[in-house]
Amino acid sequence: MIAEPDGPEDRLRRFATIWSRAVFPVTSTSLTRPEFEQQLVPLARRLSEALRARNFQAAEGHAVGSAIVSAHCTDPEALSRTLDCVDAYLVLYCGEDGPQEALRARSARLQHAMAAGFAQALRERTLSEQEAIYQAALNARSTVAEALHASEARFRAVFEGAAIGIAIADLEGNILQANGALLRMFGGSEQTMRGRRVPEWTHPDDAPQVWKLYEELVSGEREHYHVEKAFYRPDGTALWTNLTVSLLRDPDGEPQYQLALMEDTTERRLLNLRLRYEATHDALTGLPNRTLFFERLEKALSAGDDQRFGLCYLDLDGFKTINDSLGHAAGDRLLVEVADRLQSCATAPGEMVARLGGDEFVALTTGPDTEREVDELAGRIMNALVTPISIDGRELAVRGSIGIVEGPAGERGPAEVLRSADITMYRAKSAGGNRFELADPEADARAITRHGLTTALPAALDRGEFFIEYQPLVHLGDGSVHGAEALVRWLHPQHGVLGPDQFIPLAEHTGLIVPLGRWVLEQSVRQARQWQERRAGAGPLRINVNLSPCQLTHPGLVQDTVDILEREGLDAGALCLEVTESALIGADDDLLKPLRRLAEMGVDIALDDFGTGYSNLANLRRLPVSILKLDRSFTQGMQQFPADPVDLKIVEGIVSLAHSLDLAVTVEGVETGAQAEQLRILGCDTAQGWYYARPGPPERLHELALVDATG
Repeated sequence: MIAEPDGPEDRLRRFATIWSRAVFPVTSTSLTRPEFEQQLVPLARRLSEALRARNFQAAEGHAVGSAIVSAHCTDPEALSRTLDCVDAYLVLYCGEDGPQEALRARSARLQHAMAAGFAQALRERTLSEQEAIYQAALNARSTVAEALHASEARFRAVFEGAAIGIAIADLEGNILQANGALLRMFGGSEQTMRGRRVPEWTHPDDAPQVWKLYEELVSGEREHYHVEKAFYRPDGTALWTNLTVSLLRDPDGEPQYQLALMEDTTERRLLNLRLRYEATHDALTGLPNRTLFFERLEKALSAGDDQRFGLCYLDLDGFKTINDSLGHAAGDRLLVEVADRLQSCATAPGEMVARLGGDEFVALTTGPDTEREVDELAGRIMNALVTPISIDGRELAVRGSIGIVEGPAGERGPAEVLRSADITMYRAKSAGGNRFELADPEADARAITRHGLTTALPAALDRGEFFIEYQPLVHLGDGSVHGAEALVRWLHPQHGVLGPDQFIPLAEHTGLIVPLGRWVLEQSVRQARQWQERRAGAGPLRINVNLSPCQLTHPGLVQDTVDILEREGLDAGALCLEVTESALIGADDDLLKPLRRLAEMGVDIALDDFGTGYSNLANLRRLPVSILKLDRSFTQGMQQFPADPVDLKIVEGIVSLAHSLDLAVTVEGVETGAQAEQLRILGCDTAQGWYYARPGPPERLHELALVDATG
């Protein structure tokens, strides 16, 4: 294959060249460097394909790591240099302009898999060498005297040429022989090595059972043992090894020597520590990340019965504005400074701070008295954020909202605790921010229910779980049924019948209000048409349908309404769309344009909840409305006798104003006959409320209308 200049194949070969130049000096291959480079090209291609694969395949990285050992790269330095090359150049030469962050994350996982493959292959090779050495030692002991010289020669060849360290000691621990590989590991001379006894090689990180196994071996109770053990080199640095010690017996079966085989794992251990750190710490701030935090939280929650925990969940207020206005670099510097301040707040034993991602941080405290400590920790965090942070000469005020969860260990899992803290944090943010709130189980339950309803909403419409009830609109002049308001309900499988106040805000938040509102309009218009057909010329019943503010801004509102009216065969004059006063406060011409078009078609527009939005009454002249619906708060004072004179004057003034503008007035919340009579005297046109009928099925409204029609 001829590589196109600066094409993928050319860039791949450049990566292979860099790799071969870095690793070749520490290999034991008999190939020349160009020949060695040709061996690396297919390995580089496998890494490139694994980097850009749809799904991550750890086996590819594992296979490449194993292949490095097969290419005689057994020195741990070869692995270290390989990983450095992959880390620095794989994404650069083989990423092909993909998403850099995702590619670098994939590269880090490949490095980890390569290290594992290298370690396994080297271990298998080491075990093979160990077996050969052990067999040679046994043969040297068991062969007959006339073959002793030949066996000794074979043992000496393996002993000196092995890539692993080998030492022979007597049962008192005196070093009798050590091969060159072992001397290189320790960085000392053979004389220095022979001057030391095995029991002197203790290290603070020795596992408790190491020296017990040693005593069992030299006493003849054990034939061999295998452990991971650290040693001190003469210069004070640590040497980590995989150590296998075997007992050698004389021809009579009595213990005579001990044979130690050592594999240097120092570089591999440091690499694993580095990869572990990178996997458990945030790259930007250096704080523990979500992975390590969940490990610590799970440990805290599984502590003893007398232990408690306290968790502070922090989200910065207004960080997105800073990030968008000053740029991501400034936002990152702000996060680093915040992380440093938070770190200084959690210095006591059992306390830690972590970054979950974005501008979200958590602080954890554990112990028997976290009820007091978590409040103090939250206070320290709030105080730490008071001082502005200087970024590029700007003094940026930083505030945060904190949700606190505290309780005994053993009652909840990590996911439940973090969810409660998250809910509580948003409660603090909704209350204005720059504060902390304590978790409230009842508030958590409500939030969880809202989340469940939000999740279930889309499928609920498809499954037909919504239905409509109708509340009569009664003409105050003669008491006849003038029409009905359509009120949507949700028959939830678990929660039963839910009113619109429980799910309409959720539908507006998710955008489902548009298809749901279209469905309500279609069902209501169809029902109005059926009523009209059953009344046999008695005149149509008007149908009132509520419009959400989100529907007003939807470009298909007018066309959907026209299509539904034409398809169902209902006159536009039989439809009234109700819009809340608050939705039209300060509305511009673009928002009012679809309402004007509907009004021109003959559709009535009602201003719902009038009197609750503090709107300028002069605005009524520019709104395309034909009906005012007075909020029930205006009629509550009329339930008693005599009626509140102030309420009477207010309603009288509104009715007078409305009629002067040729607007009809409908009153909500009529619950007594006294209210109805007083509203009739004041000149209101229509009313609705429990005094007449509660919302119900369409058949009941037809019966009420039929009674009116027949007297």
